[in-house]
Order: sequence, then C-alpha cells, then structure tokens
Amino acid sequence: MSATAAPSLTEHVAEIAAGAHVAAAHWLGDRVALALADGVVLLAGDGGETRVEAHPGGGILVAAGDGARLVTGGDDGRVAATRADGTREEIGGSGGAWIDALALHPDGAVAYAAGKAVVARDAKGRERTFQAPSTARGLAFAPKGFRLAVAHYGGASLWYPNLDTAPEPLTWKGSHIDVTWSPDGRFVITTMQENALHGWRLQPDRGHMRMSGYPAKVRSTAWSADGNWLATSGAEGAIVWPFDSKEGPTGKQPRECGVRPARVSRVAFHPRSPVLATAYEDGCILLVRFTDASELLVRPAVRGSGVTALAWDRKGERLAFGCADGAAGVLTLPR
Repeated sequence: MSATAAPSLTEHVAEIAAGAHVAAAHWLGDRVALALADGVVLLAGDGGETRVEAHPGGGILVAAGDGARLVTGGDDGRVAATRADGTREEIGGSGGAWIDALALHPDGAVAYAAGKAVVARDAKGRERTFQAPSTARGLAFAPKGFRLAVAHYGGASLWYPNLDTAPEPLTWKGSHIDVTWSPDGRFVITTMQENALHGWRLQPDRGHMRMSGYPAKVRSTAWSADGNWLATSGAEGAIVWPFDSKEGPTGKQPRECGVRPARVSRVAFHPRSPVLATAYEDGCILLVRFTDASELLVRPAVRGSGVTALAWDRKGERLAFGCADGAAGVLTLPR
C-alpha cells in the first residue's frame, strides 16, 4: 500500500512551530520536549509552549530523555538537564569539547562522551571516567545493572563504572557509530560507518552477528515492546530484524515494512502494541501494524521537511515528531 493510498490520521495531528532543526524528541510526562539545534529546548503541552535556553549561544548535538528530564549535550561542551516545568540544571561538561554521545540510566545516572573521554555520573553525583580506544561515538546503559556500552572504532567496550575492572572489549573492524542493548540484555548491536549493523551475542558464546545490505547508513533503531524485533532506518522501508531466539538474526531474513520511494529516517515502536512508526527523509510518516503490514498515514510528504525526530509517549497514545526545517507536531490517536 502506498502512502497516498493509506487511510489517514492527519486530522488528529496538532502542529508545532519549532522554528529550528529538531535534533530529538522525548516526552516528559504529558509535555513533549523538542531538542533544537539552536540550543533551545521547546516544551509543548496543554499548558502552552515554553522555550528554555538549554545551551545559550551554542547548539544541541545529542539528547536523551528518561520521562522526568531531557538531558542535552552541546557544542559548548555542556551537559544540561531540562525538566517539564522549564527548570534547567547543568549536570556535567567537558571543558569545551563537543559532547558526542549521551545515555541515561533508569536510576538517574547519566553518561556522556567528548572525544575519547567517557564520564559516568551515578544517581548520587559520583563520577568515574574511562578513556576509550578512540573517539566514543555511542553510549548505552544495559537494561539491568550499572554497565555501559561504548561504541568506537574497532568495536565496542563494556564498562562497569562502579568497579575497578578493565572494560571488556567487543572487537570488530571498522567504525562503530551508535550502540544499543536488547531489552533482555543478551545482545549488543552497533550501527556502523559502512551501511551495516554489527552485533554480539553476550550469551552464551560471544558470537558475532552481521546485518548488512543497506543502501544507506543506519541512523535510527528501535526495539519492539517484547524485545523480539529490532527496527532500523537506512532503506526505502523499515528493516526489522528478528531477535526472538538465542541466535538472534543469524541465518534469518529481516522483514521490510512501509516501503516507499524515500529512505526511512526514523523508526519508533509503539510501547505496548505491535505497531511501528516509520518516518522518511521526504517528510512522510506512517504507522505500520506489524501483524498484517497495514498502514495509516500520519503526515504526507513535505518537500524539504525530512523527519529527524520521532517519539511515543509512555502510554502509546501520542506520537511526537520533528523535522529538519523546524516543523513539528503531535499525533493523538483517536479512541
């Protein structure tokens, strides 16, 4: 089914004029927080809009949210936390070097990287540092325990910040850009500078998983609510890999959803249902029901308005999006 033929939800979208490139979108309770490239965090909800100068005079490069705060890293070397009420707190920094990556832990800990330097700040404010083998490009906390995956050239490192032990190397040649853990903690997956993913089975054998064949770099990944599927961007449809067995996707073919004549830029699985939000470089957004591949149109293609951010709220009732040209909006699913 083409996007032009898909049943439409467009009338349920409330537009937001962000006014600058949207680097990330996250939900803070009932308010959506948009991290803008000009250094501003835009908070929008029923109470109106609030603009917070999270990085005065700088720009936001990376952002992560935990439901209570949006943590941003900028080209000013600062790490700042913005809450739903508009309060801002500076929680870390590099002394001026760009913040390249961020990760949040459910207990309130934060990790950030600038160049090779990786800093982990626990919930009590205690900091530990780690020098990666090369520039740390991606960070992700394990779903359980206080363990951090760091993506860099030559693979990834698994680090326990609260233990005096050397990080465990996961090696694979090439430049690794971002990293994610499977929800059950059994797999670590990186996106690569080349058009591919690489993965490691942590249990039982430290086996490798190679996921290639993309026409473009993978810039966005999303796990399904049950952890059985990993959706990715980088093609003219969402490429979704199976992780429902102990071998992961080894020897299996991925599914392809929402195929259109434009590359997928962002993916976001619904937090409860088998529905995948799929956004494209031409500005289109579709909801794809995973059980039968049926599609619903959220936003038609808009020239020059590629989607750069996509996020469901905690209940899965609203979907926020942001675009390269400063357009943004929120879909509220009809009851």
